[in-house]
Amino acid sequence: MAMTNNKTQCVICNKDKITYLCEGCSKNFCLIDLTRHRQLLNEELRHIIEDYDQFKERFGEQKPNPHDLSLINEINQWEMDSVIKIQQKARDCREIVIKSSQTRINDTEKKLNALSEQIKQIRDENEFNEINLEYLRNELKKIRQELNSPSKTYIQQEAQSIINEISIISLERPTFNKWKQNAITVAGGNGYGHELNQFKYPYGIFIDKNKNIFIADYWNHRIVEWKYNAEEGDIIAGGNYQGNRMDQLNSPTDVIVDPENHSIIIADQGNRRVIQWLNQNQDILIDNIDCFGVAMDKHGFLYVSDHKKNEVKRWKMGEYNNEGIIVAGGNGKGNELNQLDLPAYIFVDEDQSIYISDRDNHRVMKWRKNAEEGIIVAQKNLNQLSYPRGVIVDDLGRIYVADMWNNRVIRWCEGEEDGEIVVGGNGKGSESNQLDNPYGLSFDNEGNLYVADNGNFRVQKFDIVL
Repeated sequence: MAMTNNKTQCVICNKDKITYLCEGCSKNFCLIDLTRHRQLLNEELRHIIEDYDQFKERFGEQKPNPHDLSLINEINQWEMDSVIKIQQKARDCREIVIKSSQTRINDTEKKLNALSEQIKQIRDENEFNEINLEYLRNELKKIRQELNSPSKTYIQQEAQSIINEISIISLERPTFNKWKQNAITVAGGNGYGHELNQFKYPYGIFIDKNKNIFIADYWNHRIVEWKYNAEEGDIIAGGNYQGNRMDQLNSPTDVIVDPENHSIIIADQGNRRVIQWLNQNQDILIDNIDCFGVAMDKHGFLYVSDHKKNEVKRWKMGEYNNEGIIVAGGNGKGNELNQLDLPAYIFVDEDQSIYISDRDNHRVMKWRKNAEEGIIVAQKNLNQLSYPRGVIVDDLGRIYVADMWNNRVIRWCEGEEDGEIVVGGNGKGSESNQLDNPYGLSFDNEGNLYVADNGNFRVQKFDIVL
């Protein structure tokens, strides 16, 4: 407080007195009123202290908010789920690395065995010269260099929120991963017709572990099974003329076999339904869908491409009464990364990534699990794709596409701009090294490649070779 030199009016009693300025409120008080003013300030301070003490006591007794506990539980669950995913991804990547290493060893063993046979033959016949010896020396040198060359397999990290997703990317193309260019006809090949050794346009195919071939015989409205080395097929679904009865089919486009119960699951395109046949008993799994391709992952989820809605949907086994979940496309017809234009055949890998032959966009799309858009893994470029049909992926992630109007099968390695011709590509024709509008593709358990040679009414088997 500061004393003024002259008398001024007190703000309380309104009398001219010697007053004192309160610097807090900038008002003048006489001595009596100043004392009262100070008492009021002290009283207010006491109330503040009481409020502080009460709040501090309540704060000390405060328990965690249930909402906060719920958030903590969510964080804990996220942590556990993330750890499980990371551990599973690590196991999968280790398995790929081990498998890739074993593949390299097996390749070397095969080449050594082949070279051993050549050495034995030369030694037994005892007819050789410097040219033969130079050839043997060069072959051994090449095998040694390939074995000692640095591995072209590396880890690629994909930066995402919190967790870095890793994948094994292999740049190696094993020399044995090729196929004889002259195929063997293993089903059909007897012209256009409805006899058991004929087809009216084979579409999708499926090879089981016993090398039995299941074929969607499009215009015969039936599914035919050709036993290994059989001369004709057996009708296992449909075959009762075109129709929509439970024992009939209408232009089926694809077929798979459920490994759990060995039932046949069919894209019954003309009837707009996906139907299951088990021991001649039929059950409609999904109705009112413009289905084309069907696939199943290792967890038993069923995937179906809808070529009119331009989407792929997924169903959990046994829960077909719901609408299914859109896992690719579903954003209208178009060529953006979140769109499709007449999706045909599909393939699902170990990570539940979906590969789709996006027919009228002349490309193959890969949609990772839970992705909002796809990536182009095979497209129009140096090797022009023209209306791709069948698509399959091998254990090393290489993509094989039935390039329909170019009458060939092309292989793409993800991340590369161009593919390479695997079989066909010798013009449209019916010779053993030619194809005519190839559709479905499949591997058997030995790596032999099967092609539904649609325009030649046959299924061709291309044997794997060194």
